Amino acid sequence: MTSTLTQPVEVGACPPDPVDPPPTEGIRPLRRLGLRKAVPFSRMTGVVLLLAVWALGSGAGWIDDRKLSAPWTVVTSAVELVAEGTLQQHILASLSRAVLGFVIGCVIGTALALASGLTRTGEALIDGPVQFKRAIPTLGLIPLLILWLGIGETFKITVIALGTVVTIYIQTHNALTALEQRYVELAEVLGLTRAQFVWKVVLRGALPGFFLGLRLAVTGAWLTLIVVESINAVSGLGKMMFNAQNYGQPDVILVGLLVYGVFGLASDAGLRLLERRALTWRKTLGG
Repeated sequence: MTSTLTQPVEVGACPPDPVDPPPTEGIRPLRRLGLRKAVPFSRMTGVVLLLAVWALGSGAGWIDDRKLSAPWTVVTSAVELVAEGTLQQHILASLSRAVLGFVIGCVIGTALALASGLTRTGEALIDGPVQFKRAIPTLGLIPLLILWLGIGETFKITVIALGTVVTIYIQTHNALTALEQRYVELAEVLGLTRAQFVWKVVLRGALPGFFLGLRLAVTGAWLTLIVVESINAVSGLGKMMFNAQNYGQPDVILVGLLVYGVFGLASDAGLRLLERRALTWRKTLGG
């Protein structure tokens, strides 16, 4: 068949007009949904706005300084505590408890989730007790744990670890057992062995749920730490805040809360970064 570009043109006939390109002026380029570029430090916008409202309310006299100290008063108190060495001492005590309890809870929770999610025997023996523990608040076990372990460091670390175990277990177990059937069928077509299927498909597919469990667990560890440090603790941010409550020092209480908040944001940001590095193969709306 002769192409239209090579067909002869009749004498006297006008050649066809060239096709004009579509106009581009005034048309915005289409942006692919979900592949936007992240703005650095954009997550801190709400925090900065909240601090600005707090400072404005304190400066205008709308907030009673005896109930909620002004930001500059909190900063001054923090500087004084650092100069005395008090804040560093409490921070180190709290960090050691939180990190140790979190690590122990993560190891136990992950091991239980793997045993329960990958074997029928493990699920029959493990899932029921963990779900039963899930229905019991960890802080509700404090009176019993005090009777068993006393009120020393072992008690405090155990409470943090118990809360971490359940959170890690629930998220990881759900990720292991929620694998879609099409992946199982694909593995059978490719002829993967059971070990290859577990290693390359199941565990890799469960990583997003595992990291979600880590982020939830680290937040829960900081929340639990505040409570356990108010029970006969010699040092720690919770103990510092409890003493400040007795002496009517809202500025010191706010210093402790801000330190907790900074540690919470920093630990979550670190886990987010680790998650991006470990899951580079996954495309999400967050880019």
